[in-house]
Amino acid sequence: MNEYSTHDERREEGEKSQEWDGEAREWPQVSVIVPVYNDPTGLRDTLDSLIEQTYPTDAHEVLVVDNGSTDETPAVAREVADDHERITVLVEDEIQSSYAARNRGIEHAGGEILAFVDADMIAEEEWLADAVRAFERTDAEYMGCNVEMVPSEDGGSLAERYNVRTGFPIDHFIENLGFAPTCCLLVHRSVIDDVGPFDSRLLSGGDREFGHRVRDSGRELQFAPEATIYHPTRSTADAILRKSRRVGRGVYQLRVFHPDRYDSAVPVALNPLPYLPPRPERVRNVDGWSDFSRREKVGFYLLSYARGICNGLGRLEETVRRRVRASW
Repeated sequence: MNEYSTHDERREEGEKSQEWDGEAREWPQVSVIVPVYNDPTGLRDTLDSLIEQTYPTDAHEVLVVDNGSTDETPAVAREVADDHERITVLVEDEIQSSYAARNRGIEHAGGEILAFVDADMIAEEEWLADAVRAFERTDAEYMGCNVEMVPSEDGGSLAERYNVRTGFPIDHFIENLGFAPTCCLLVHRSVIDDVGPFDSRLLSGGDREFGHRVRDSGRELQFAPEATIYHPTRSTADAILRKSRRVGRGVYQLRVFHPDRYDSAVPVALNPLPYLPPRPERVRNVDGWSDFSRREKVGFYLLSYARGICNGLGRLEETVRRRVRASW
């Protein structure tokens, strides 16, 4: 008997009497897909939290997809999978892309609902049950969950506090940007069958492109504020800016691969907007702005400016990469 036996026994006892809004119903089959690349600690934390889910054991599986890791990540995945039958380890090492890894998971998934979780997220015990209840109650086909950033106990650096305040406003993404990030996304299998899987060519922005395909198919994008999952904060400015640069590369790739949707009159690499200082009122929209010290306000503004510059540099970098490649 392992350390999770008590939780498993409790779930098994509860499977016979689950109710949805007072009505006894069967839980739908769910496949939780976790892509990972060189993150053994994050993967272990995520799998530990998924093992603890109260969702019926026989109604869900966890598919870990290693994207060609070069460290001990594959060993961690196999170690946990050896102890838990519902965890399966897959490999996608032909294409270096988290979206290719997710597609590999989709190919092997047996669930009618696909839940995508990144390999550094921490899920509450009731997360999957809460998410599926919301999914079924709203008759959703595409739904983002609530994401809360986890700060350090001491409050962390200025960069970490900035990341906590600006991290993942999922409701804003869904309502105003037309997609939910893949760190917290539930999709019905029928959606994949209709609009297709993720674009594995993309380094970044694949969640945006996929969400827009779903939206353009006439489906409603849903948000479940009651289903919460936790994301670790980026604790350094370097980590925040590296992500912005990667996002910038993805912006250019979206234009290249999907010009019908993302093309513009101004070439992406020459667009001056990312290099311009952000409007002060935009930065002041950060939650709790009035409580910040003057030093924090200046630091937050400079980080916002630096993020825009790195986004622009990412676009330029991808432009150069593709032109050099085309000239060979």
